[in-house]
Order: sequence, then structure tokens, then C-alpha cells
Amino acid sequence: MNVDVLLYDGFDELDGIGPYEVFDYAIGYAADGEDRQGGDRVDAHSGRVRYVTLDDREAVTASHGTRVGVDGTLADPDASDAPDLLVVPGGGWNARDEEASAWAEAQIGAIPAALSTYHEAGVRIASVCTGTMLLAASGVTDGRRVVTHAGALAELRESGAAVVDARVVDDGDLVTAGGVTSGLDLALYVVEQEFGEAIAERVATVIEYERRYEVQ
Repeated sequence: MNVDVLLYDGFDELDGIGPYEVFDYAIGYAADGEDRQGGDRVDAHSGRVRYVTLDDREAVTASHGTRVGVDGTLADPDASDAPDLLVVPGGGWNARDEEASAWAEAQIGAIPAALSTYHEAGVRIASVCTGTMLLAASGVTDGRRVVTHAGALAELRESGAAVVDARVVDDGDLVTAGGVTSGLDLALYVVEQEFGEAIAERVATVIEYERRYEVQ
């Protein structure tokens, strides 16, 4: 499983870094030969997780000032190094930060366009917090069961999405999560789907996180 976390200036640190850590642990455990749920063995070449941007750059600055190094640029969805899962963090939407935020990226339009292209190609997309609003800006969430940060729910509903009152919502090729820490729940849910319950529980144990939320 190859995972790309799509970064931009002003993304919320925990929105992107939390899922990255979960997937990194899971892929590492799978590569060590941890059993899948049901007893099947995981292929030793179990994937990778990367931080990517749309433009070629060395780092981005997150919403609270953390500078994060970038591993590469997001490939075309039909490229050999395209991800199986594209994770989109939120950040700064409700504050309407015009300089660096999900809101600013929605106005620019490049990220929504890329998300639309990925969606049309059939790549699964996961959004955390107001990352869902970037999906809404692309039109991907129209009529779809999704969720976002509580402060943007009304705006998401007005965009034409079918808002669900839940921490994590699985609508097939779209998986969305609510507030900042819900990215951990989303990532652990996807890990359980892809690698099995044993690995998901092992990751939750090592990060000392209690899984207690039902996915809708």
C-alpha cells in the first residue's frame, strides 16, 4: 500500500503528521511479516508513505509554524509511483487565512483540480478535518456521505454534500474525518482494512491511542 500525504503551506500539523505516523508504523510492521486478519501473510514489499506537494519544493510551513520536509511531488494518478491512497489534511479554513491555509488553496484551485483528477481516476482519497473542504471545492463531495471539522459543517452541507454526524465516514472511494485528532481514527481504520486488525491494534498500542469511535 502506497500512501501520499498532500501538504501545502498552512496545513494543520496533526492532520497530516498523525496519519503519516500511523501508516508508517503499519507499513513497517507489515514488512516484518505481521499476519493479516484471517491468517494470510503480508507481502514483504508492503508499501511506503510520503509527504508530497504539487510543486517541486524542499519543505512546507504548517499552520503552527512547523517546517516539514517534502519527499517529492504528487505524481499523475496513472504513473507507476502514484499512491493507492491520497491523504488530504485541512488547516486554517475557518480562519479564512488568505496567505497559507486550506481556504487559500481552495481559492487558488490547483489542489481541488488535482483531487478531481485523482477521483476521476478511481484513486481512494482520505481527508482530515477541513481537508474535506478542498474536496468540496473540487466538486468531489457533491451528494456524497462525508464529514469535516464542526466549524465547517454548515458550509460543507451548503456545498451539496450529504453530511454525516460521525467522527469518520467511509463512503467507498472517499473516507473523511472530522476534527484534528480524528485523523488517527481514520488512519487506523484504513490500516485495519488493508493490513488486518492485528496490525491496527499494534499501531494503536504503540502510539498509546484508544480506539473508541464507530466509523459510519
